[in-house]
Amino acid sequence: MKSILSPVKRRLIRTFSNGSEGVPQWQLDLAEGGDPGYHLPGSAVWAVHGSMSPIVAGIRTLLMQSLHPGALAGVHEHSNFREDPLGRLANTIRWIFTVTYGSTEAAGKASRRVRQLHETVRGTYSDNSGAERAYSANDPELASWIHLTFTDAFLTAHKLWGGSIPGGPNAYVREWAHAGRLMGVEDPPLTEEDMHRQLDRWYDSGELRVDARVAETVEFIRNPPLNRMLRPGYRVLFAGAVYSLEPRYRRMLGLSVPRLGPVALPVRSATKLVLGVVRLALGRRGPSELAARERLRRLGVPATDI
Repeated sequence: MKSILSPVKRRLIRTFSNGSEGVPQWQLDLAEGGDPGYHLPGSAVWAVHGSMSPIVAGIRTLLMQSLHPGALAGVHEHSNFREDPLGRLANTIRWIFTVTYGSTEAAGKASRRVRQLHETVRGTYSDNSGAERAYSANDPELASWIHLTFTDAFLTAHKLWGGSIPGGPNAYVREWAHAGRLMGVEDPPLTEEDMHRQLDRWYDSGELRVDARVAETVEFIRNPPLNRMLRPGYRVLFAGAVYSLEPRYRRMLGLSVPRLGPVALPVRSATKLVLGVVRLALGRRGPSELAARERLRRLGVPATDI
């Protein structure tokens, strides 16, 4: 089985690391540091981010974030996502895994690096009333939308395709609030209920919208420039991300769960199958987690599964 999946593994690693076939140095560096970090083995964050469900969650996050015209303006006007989508993906993965598995110093440094890059991501957009609104990627309100959509997507995807969550959904929301604060979010939710309440406020505010730019973005997310080997699986994962969306957001985005006539296709089980193949190809533990475990052993942190 390993020999059959080895080409898939190589292609997945190159996709997630922007063309590199080896382990990036930043992942190896997670073994360094003088403290355990914000999260430990057995935490909700390790359970969620160490599963395969984040692959679907990442797609869902992008779909949701596109509904905020300020967030979308920042992406379209200040990034090269069309020319270098894998580079953007690799940078996002680096931040997520550093905050998840790194020391508090590494997590803080990675977050400051992102916020420094965001300093120039600013401009204006026309809101739904036609008024000119200023946006900044480091604005706490916009950062709150990004954090909410991320947390909701990762939690929802894990409920559908991951395993159990130590402490339950509230533990994940509470633990990942550290990441929100590192990125300038002033009031990250601490419970699943509070997260949904904040998302409802955004939905009811009238600030979210769908326009031609959103449609263009959704089409790019639906058909990114992936290697041919990965495209069939990605189509299933995209369908899974659509399946995981609340119906109100699916309607806004003009998306629907695939059907064969009146019969809905088995998207949930098909997504589970594809994620299972990815797990077999990549293995149970990735380099970031292994490096973190090495650091924890060096620090003498007691943990039954280190």
